[in-house]
Amino acid sequence: MGKISDALEKHQKENKLKVDRVPLGQPVSSGREKLGPSSPTEIIKAGKYSPKLVVLSAPDSMDAENFKILRSQILFPKDGKRPRVIMVTSALPGEGKTFVASNLAVSIALGFDEYVLLVDCDFRRPTVHRMLGISASRGLHEHLIEHVPLEDLIFKTGIGKLSVLTAGSPSPNPSELLASRAMRNFLEEVKNRYDDRYIIIDSTPAQVTAEANVLSQYVDGIIFVVMAERAPKEAIQRSIDNLGKDRILGVVFNGYNQSYRGYRKYYKRYYKQYGV
Repeated sequence: MGKISDALEKHQKENKLKVDRVPLGQPVSSGREKLGPSSPTEIIKAGKYSPKLVVLSAPDSMDAENFKILRSQILFPKDGKRPRVIMVTSALPGEGKTFVASNLAVSIALGFDEYVLLVDCDFRRPTVHRMLGISASRGLHEHLIEHVPLEDLIFKTGIGKLSVLTAGSPSPNPSELLASRAMRNFLEEVKNRYDDRYIIIDSTPAQVTAEANVLSQYVDGIIFVVMAERAPKEAIQRSIDNLGKDRILGVVFNGYNQSYRGYRKYYKRYYKQYGV
């Protein structure tokens, strides 16, 4: 835990989004969907997306740039092994796991080659649909319980190559449902249908529900979100231990206030100079 502990101690003293090593997810549908508008400005105008999708609403911001860095770490890992199924979770509610999962999914889908399926597995408090401005009436719950075909449930968002499967109806027994054979079959199907698909799973917080521990057994890796000055260090370490330290691809600090003042001037000057 040395590296993670040091990072956690540092984050206690500072307080916007910071990326610390990481990687994942892609769409389903029976065929390849047509690509939507390619620029964030065009996409934002075309849909009812949340302003919290900073890779679209503020594409030149430091937060959006950090998601690009996170994307590159996923697509080009040092060991050469790309994790195709990645779960995003946190220790406690309100730390920004959906914010991270959604922005990461959009960032990857805006690339040239990769397809992304964003799956909301938080049956207790589903919010992915609000980020994308889509209906949440039917989704994963209906596929697992009622065997509704995926092609009838997956939304094509109009964002690059991003598709979304919402949580759907509330489940009275979410941990049992996610531990079912139907869930394992679902993940195998969406992972194996195309080898350039990434699946990003928005899970429940690890310290207050059992679902994150269940899902951790199915995924290739985990992105752990930490909100500045929120979860106690002990709760974070306990969550990571329970999930399995070897499964943690990286930690994303949210609400992290680092001094970007000097860098911002360089950043703006650089992009103005090269017309990016």
